[in-house]
Amino acid sequence: MRVVIAGAGSVGRSIARELLSHDHEVVIIDKTPTAMRVAQVPDADWLLADACELGTLENARVAEADVVVGATGDDKANLVFSLLCKTEFGVPRTVARVNNPRNEWMFDQSWGVDVAVSTPRIMTAMVEEAVAVGDLVKIFTFHQSGADILEITVPPESPLVGTRVGAIEWPADTVLAAIVRGPQPIAPSGDDTLEVGDELLLVTGRDVDTDALQTLLVGGQTAR
Repeated sequence: MRVVIAGAGSVGRSIARELLSHDHEVVIIDKTPTAMRVAQVPDADWLLADACELGTLENARVAEADVVVGATGDDKANLVFSLLCKTEFGVPRTVARVNNPRNEWMFDQSWGVDVAVSTPRIMTAMVEEAVAVGDLVKIFTFHQSGADILEITVPPESPLVGTRVGAIEWPADTVLAAIVRGPQPIAPSGDDTLEVGDELLLVTGRDVDTDALQTLLVGGQTAR
C-alpha cells in the first residue's frame, strides 16, 4: 500500500514508522526544513514542500496513493490537503488529524475527509473508559456512516449479569462486537454469558437511542 503523509512532526513520523514496519510504501511531505528529520525515518521518501500545493502533490505521486494522511498541527492545512487529494487526484481514502475539537464539524466528506481523528476526543474517551463503570462511553465515530463504537463496563447491578448474549434483545442497529474479559478479547456467540466487569464494545447506528441502550445494560427487562 502506498501512503502519503502531510506533516513530518512527531505524529507524522510515528505513523510513518508504523506503516513502514508493515511493509507499506510511505512518502512524508513537510514545508519546514527543520522538520526534515530523515534519519529518524530513513526508509520513507521525504519531500520538502508545501502539501497544500498541486505541484507538490504531483511530485509526491499522490494519484498513485491508496491512502493519504493529513497529520500536520494545522487544521486548515489538513483540510486543504485532504480536499485536493480527494477532488484533484481521486485518492480512495483520506485520513485527517483534528487538532482543535471546535473544528471537528468541518472534517467530513464536503472537505474530502473520509476519516477524522481527534486526539483530544480520543484521549477524553480513554480517560472516561478507564474510570467509568456502568456508563456508555463513545470511543470512536465513523464520519462516513455516522456509526459509533461505544464501550461499557458491566456493573454488579446490571440485569445482564449471567444472561446469554443470544437472549438479549438489542436495540435495532446495535451490534455487540466484542467482550473484553480481563486481558482476553472474546468474539461473542449466542451462548456466551455476560459477567461483572466485562467490557462490551458495541457498534451502533447514528439513530440509536443511547438512553434506552444504557437502561438495557444497567437496568430494566432485557431477556426473553
